[in-house]
Amino acid sequence: MFGVKGWVKIFSFTQPRENILKYSPWLLRKNGQTQTKEIKVTGGQRHGSAVVAELDGITDRDAAAALMGWEILIHRNQLPLTNAGEYYWADLVNLAVETETGIKLGKIDHLLETGANDVLVVIDGETERLIPFLQEQTVLKIDLAAGIMIVDWDPDF
Repeated sequence: MFGVKGWVKIFSFTQPRENILKYSPWLLRKNGQTQTKEIKVTGGQRHGSAVVAELDGITDRDAAAALMGWEILIHRNQLPLTNAGEYYWADLVNLAVETETGIKLGKIDHLLETGANDVLVVIDGETERLIPFLQEQTVLKIDLAAGIMIVDWDPDF
């Protein structure tokens, strides 16, 4: 029913999932391309574990199918400002990670969401470290301007 009208079924990482519909326009990107195309969200709703969305100019099944596999991005200024000590994951990716004593552990490649806490995936060449994102415990300092995170972590682990 949704595809016939040109609506697209999406998977959202927002909490709750349907919050993705609050952001418009979307920037659509396929296969990690640097260029994106902008599209306005005109409607949508939660549908099971996914979300269906109505997009401006997408009015039939073929147009909707052409968007399969595209990633949804938004402009940074569409996000609410963070409070002190709060960070968006995108702010943390690519930060250099060092111990308190200055031992370089690598850079944050991505984060994993777990039931207990988020986990930093820090990569240095062939070495991959999983470091719990626990502020004031394992994560001692984050300096976005300097591009560094200081952690309390055994470099041999």
